Amino acid sequence: MDVEELREVAFTLRRVGSDLEDVEAKRADGGLPKSVRETLSAFANTHGGLLLLGLDEQSGFTVVDIADPGKMAADLASACAEMEPPLRADIKVAELEGKPIIVAEIPEADRRSKPCYIRSVGMNRGSYIRVNDADQKMTSYEIQLMLANQGQPRDDVAPADGSNIEDLRPEGVSAYVNRLRTLRPNVFGSLESKEVLRLSNVLVEANGKLVPSLAGLLALGRFPQQRYPQLMLTFVSYPTVEGPEPEGTRFLDNVSIEGPIPEMVTEALKVIRRNMSRRAVVSGAGRRDLWDYPEPALREAIVNALVHRDLSPESHGTQVQVEMYPDRLEIRNPGGLFGPVHVNALGTDPLSSSRNAALLRMLEDVQIPGEDRTVCENRGSGIRTMISALRAAGMSTPIFRDNVSSFSVTFPNHSLLNSDLVEWIASLNEPGLTESQILALAHLRDGDALDNGHYREMAAVDSRVATQELQDLVARELTEQDGKGRWATYRLAPRLHDGNVALPKGERLPPADRRDEILAAFQPDETLSRAALVERTGLGDQVVRRWLRILRDEGYVEFTGAASPQSKNVQYRRTIQTYGNQQQATLDFDV
Repeated sequence: MDVEELREVAFTLRRVGSDLEDVEAKRADGGLPKSVRETLSAFANTHGGLLLLGLDEQSGFTVVDIADPGKMAADLASACAEMEPPLRADIKVAELEGKPIIVAEIPEADRRSKPCYIRSVGMNRGSYIRVNDADQKMTSYEIQLMLANQGQPRDDVAPADGSNIEDLRPEGVSAYVNRLRTLRPNVFGSLESKEVLRLSNVLVEANGKLVPSLAGLLALGRFPQQRYPQLMLTFVSYPTVEGPEPEGTRFLDNVSIEGPIPEMVTEALKVIRRNMSRRAVVSGAGRRDLWDYPEPALREAIVNALVHRDLSPESHGTQVQVEMYPDRLEIRNPGGLFGPVHVNALGTDPLSSSRNAALLRMLEDVQIPGEDRTVCENRGSGIRTMISALRAAGMSTPIFRDNVSSFSVTFPNHSLLNSDLVEWIASLNEPGLTESQILALAHLRDGDALDNGHYREMAAVDSRVATQELQDLVARELTEQDGKGRWATYRLAPRLHDGNVALPKGERLPPADRRDEILAAFQPDETLSRAALVERTGLGDQVVRRWLRILRDEGYVEFTGAASPQSKNVQYRRTIQTYGNQQQATLDFDV
């Protein structure tokens, strides 16, 4: 981390007024704080983070005096070595506002080594996880999940407690066996039904006989909840955005959905549909009526929750939960993401990983009742299908939250591309915006902030495209950027705050035209760098960069010297045609 990045981190902490999920600051003027080890464990067990020693949160993240920075850096390195497994942090002594501070970049531990804990305290008492800006001691269930995730969990192929072959539904078993024989005749074509079920893990051996596995019972059972009452799905519709009314209606609908997974998927969609309403959205020159939430997105979210939930014995008392509020729908399952999948990459990274590999494989060949489709049709594409369905409906993309013990997806209940939004975008007088940029502006218009990761998730684009499109919004002065690099966040530009309500039809906001300011910064026969123009005009670097490109294309500005146009040292000058004829630069160009 260089000096500029450190300044940006300090600026962000001061603006927010608290630590961040991946940044922890400690005063440390009296020596290495005891709580440092808790932070090391928490960062290693989550997604890594930045530890700053020498910043005092209580006084607004001011820099304090550290008596012996070299010794503190060495003590911190020793603390990293005292973790299990030992951490190899990047520790440096840096200078901020004339005083030394300790900067340590803590890596995330390999999933095969988690949980990372304080060796002297032990795993059960010394394992922590990062939740928002705090270090929380892990529960025994969270520790058990991390230990199970070191390899491939086998809970789905464990024998179902007290079950026998009669607990499977004959018609479902017959359809499943016939499908396997048809699709994979080389493997299953000549086998008896019981052998097909054994090879596909529907049946497993227990006490010398074949019985249904937990996955087999959940996929093809008559009534799995006879053996596992809480392996079901619950739906609750609340009257307010907070939940039950304080002294009134507790809920509008409350349903427990049971049966094998294919039936739970079907019934859950029916229950959600009867609690939804229709809405009108703009579509081209007309309008169309849509449900609050598109069914393909709901289907994928429900299937994911039921298929990827934790099935270890410790979670058998926890059900999949669907909660509907006036402003959102939340679907939550026990057990966080499994394997090398990161929540920020969902929808953009094709990598997939399943906690319940046998159950997922089984449901790829189990049909949903009354439909031609199977429960899991396209491995690894569920999240992308979900996002595509929401975007096609002109809706906000889902919000994913992951921690060790649970995973949730939230669908906001509003349309981004309604007539009001379309009118507002038109009033900005900014042609050439991409669909992704329009979606981003819609998010920002509601008062939200975006960073590169959220933009990638929302727009389903890679990091390079996200950076280019976000910087273009800054250059157009539609957004403002706080921080740099991984710390950068984007908000709606102040000049648009009064434009949150669309102007009367046909009227437009005056465009942010900076030609005059850029040209006026030049003296006759003077050459200036982009940095000098930023200083003279007071405009942002991206804004100056954009208008220099436009003025160059129009012939009002040209390069001088041999530097590359991409170099920050390239020099510019006004061309002869603009000397004494400044008015040429104030024409109404369409940019």
